[in-house]
Amino acid sequence: MASQDWVEKDFYAILGIAKDASDADIKKAYRKLAREHHPDTNSGDTAAEKKFKDISEAYSVLSNPEDRQQYDAIRAMGGARFAPGAGAGRGSAGANGGFEDLFGGLFGGGPGARQPAGGGLPPEFADLFGGGFGGAGQTGFQRAPQKGSDRTATTSISFAGSIKGTTVSLRESNGNVIDVKIPAGIKDGQKVRQRGKGNVGPAGNGDLIITVSVKPHDFFQRDGDNIRIHVPVTFAEAALGATIEVPTLDGDTVKVRVPAGTPSGRTLRVKGRGVKTSKATGDLLVTIDVAVPQNLNKEAEEAVKAFAAATTDANPRHDLAAKARL
Repeated sequence: MASQDWVEKDFYAILGIAKDASDADIKKAYRKLAREHHPDTNSGDTAAEKKFKDISEAYSVLSNPEDRQQYDAIRAMGGARFAPGAGAGRGSAGANGGFEDLFGGLFGGGPGARQPAGGGLPPEFADLFGGGFGGAGQTGFQRAPQKGSDRTATTSISFAGSIKGTTVSLRESNGNVIDVKIPAGIKDGQKVRQRGKGNVGPAGNGDLIITVSVKPHDFFQRDGDNIRIHVPVTFAEAALGATIEVPTLDGDTVKVRVPAGTPSGRTLRVKGRGVKTSKATGDLLVTIDVAVPQNLNKEAEEAVKAFAAATTDANPRHDLAAKARL
């Protein structure tokens, strides 16, 4: 571009921004205008093509700090007249020498020219149209090389596999087998990504994304990183208190103290005996179920009757009527 063109063109006005606009403002304005006026979306519209070239030219200068500083310096001179100067036919500004001596190589076809080839998009905006326009168009715009698309698969693992981690083998339609490592602590419905195992593309392969289904367990129930279990205790254990042993995920047992007077449904917490992941370790939540005997022998029946007689003043339903009032 000739120096005189820089004086005559207001790049800030072309992008619709203030002269003190930030780099982010410049990029945002260019992105919006480029999308609106790109020739691939305005086929045959010469006005749109010219507008696109103008905004590309403006962005090329204003997005580079050195070019912008030099452009602002030229504009600040208020449209000084240019006349042919001595030496290689370069323009000059009075006796001060040619502006192109200061800024040569930054404009037009000079060395180091920064205008996008053919007026196309700069590389940092190669994704502006999401790859929706194929190949090189009338502006020289080319879509960036794309990775291959991702593939998806599903697999089902045991509850133990989800807690301890496991490896599953997935067989492809061509007979190849992909071994997928499932990390310890994975939850039902979570996904595992195998990088580079997707479809082939010019910029590399996509990924394989596996959705993991975890089979439920008959005893252990997962609640986040905690594990819930229900443990039966006798009436005597609940009433008098007891220390009981309960199973854990590790295959061993842990002792749990049941306080005297524990009602059915109360949950006791055992710290650090839940699900272990790379980020946290959950707890074991033990819900107490007071077991009512179904068949009593004569001796046990007499003992229960004696207990009932001794606790006739203990009515657990004494306040039901008050609670039930409307």
